[in-house]
Parts: sequence; structure tokens; C-alpha cells
Amino acid sequence: MAQSTTAESVPAARGGATPARLADDTSQGKTTISASVVQKIAGISAREISGVHAMGGGVSRAFGALRERIPGGGTSATSGVQVEVGEKQAAIDLDIVVEYGASIVDLAKAVRRNVITAVERMTGLEVIEVNIAVNDIRLPSEDDEAGPDGSRVE
Repeated sequence: MAQSTTAESVPAARGGATPARLADDTSQGKTTISASVVQKIAGISAREISGVHAMGGGVSRAFGALRERIPGGGTSATSGVQVEVGEKQAAIDLDIVVEYGASIVDLAKAVRRNVITAVERMTGLEVIEVNIAVNDIRLPSEDDEAGPDGSRVE
């Protein structure tokens, strides 16, 4: 991600390491939002777009599948999402897998718009960029290869 050199620039902190301070510091106090909160908002809002099959690269999807099998492990809303959060701005990187047949350009525009809207509305941070990497495409035959009992022949 590109970093500017202004006072509002996004620091090099990734993930949930450093909280971000909002621009609403007042005499009544200040509000901080963890980078992991921004990461979750971005992940959830990206998955809301039809045509996004999964988030993350192959390795992170494999770990996510393993985590889902562990009782209490749940699913990770942050898989495939990296953020850099400053005092007033955020930059977001997304790794996605798209459904075959979807227009990747239109899908990326919709994901970018939804992520920016959600993060800015919920946190008050200005989203300066959302970089999207399409790592894979899900083919319809990937679901149809195994029959209901796990065999390939019915």
C-alpha cells in the first residue's frame, strides 16, 4: 500500500496491533478503534457482495477450513483482509476468490464501494484505498464433482 507523508498518513501497523484514534478527540474524551475492528468490518462488507465466493489466498483458506472444524473455532471474518490504520485514515488490502461468470471489474468496484461505505460509516475513518487481489476463481464443477455421499459417481 502506498503511504503518504502527511500528518494523517497511515502508519505501518498491520492487523490489530495499534488502535486508531478518531478525529473526534474532545474535552469529553477520545474514541479509539482497534485495527482488528476495521479488518472485521472490511471482511464482512466484502463478503456481502454477490459473486465473492471466499476471502484469502490458498493457505489462509486452508487454515480457515481447519479452524471451522475445531469446536469453538468459528469462522474468521478477517481472512484475506489486511489493514493499515492511522489516526484519521485507513488503507485496506483484500484477497478474494470470485464465482465463475462474474465480471471481475464490476465485482471489484462493488466490493470496493461497499467496504469504503461500511468502514467510513461505522468508524468515521477516511478510507484512502482498497486494493483488491483476485487470487482464484470458483468453477461450478468444483461443487458438482462429488455426489451427496462423497463419491463422484451417482
